[in-house]
Amino acid sequence: MKAMLYHRTGGPEVLEYADVADPQPGAKDVIIAVAATALNHLDIVQRNGWFTMPGFRFPHIAGMDVAGTVVVVGSDVERFAVGDRVVADPSLVGVPVGSKLDDGDDLFILGATVDGGYAELCLVPETHLHRVPASISLAAAATFPTCYLTVWHALFAVGELTAGETVMIHAAGSGTGVAAIQFAKQRGATVIATAGSDAKCERALTIGCDFVCNNRTTDVAAFARDVTDGRGVDMVFDHIGPALFEASFYSLATRGRFVTCGNTSGDQLTVPSIGHMYHSGLRILGSDPYRNDEFEPAWRAFCDGTFDAVVDSEFPLAEAGAAQQKMLTSDFFGKILLRP
Repeated sequence: MKAMLYHRTGGPEVLEYADVADPQPGAKDVIIAVAATALNHLDIVQRNGWFTMPGFRFPHIAGMDVAGTVVVVGSDVERFAVGDRVVADPSLVGVPVGSKLDDGDDLFILGATVDGGYAELCLVPETHLHRVPASISLAAAATFPTCYLTVWHALFAVGELTAGETVMIHAAGSGTGVAAIQFAKQRGATVIATAGSDAKCERALTIGCDFVCNNRTTDVAAFARDVTDGRGVDMVFDHIGPALFEASFYSLATRGRFVTCGNTSGDQLTVPSIGHMYHSGLRILGSDPYRNDEFEPAWRAFCDGTFDAVVDSEFPLAEAGAAQQKMLTSDFFGKILLRP
């Protein structure tokens, strides 16, 4: 099969579009013909060598978010047959699959520590596949796993967002931002979104936002208090980090929650005022990884809801380097897909 892989860290020039051996399934494994794979920032971070997951090793085939059609099933597979349309849950924690998984301390994550979807074929345990209904395209399904599961866990399990509350969501044009806007709106929350351009703000209104502001030209905290009649927001959902932390901090209502699941703008935060924090009863909550049992209810909500699976652009697999470079520019809205 053809795959995009790399043997060393570096820029996009380290990516190699090459022939590699087809994956060989174990008794409980399934091989899917990849229809689409969505990019994530981890693809680039690991390629550059800025950070790697425990268990990462070379050569590596990235791609956590994979959807396609079953083409081979292992001898003991019971739930799937050749021809089924499926999407993969990339979190393979505790599931032995493939020759790379020989260290009990490894994190077993499709496309992060084991071969993923930057290829024509991808091996996945049957326990981590979910059917894609006819109403959902495989491209739309590929936008779901990492972003929507991360958001589902952060908003509802960690942040406990409920109907009638107000949530502020940063980076509205990112895959995570798009997912957060739609899940929060489906849950019955009022949604305030921020983005780095007026065009992205306008686009965010079309997928469910009630209020939007340009976080580069607007006083975000003042905006949040203005649209909430001075009260502030019940929750800020953030995966940016220090760049918008102070604005988020002062956007929160009394007993508000700041929920974070990312640090794309850096890793060090300064709390602007401990006094304001404890007098206002503010909470800062880190969102740990989603649980496997959250996939099914989140997937049902995605499939049953009036969601826009927002795809910014599609690239051939052989142009994965260009796709990753586009992601680094932040000049996109929604997910960037690779098509084998």
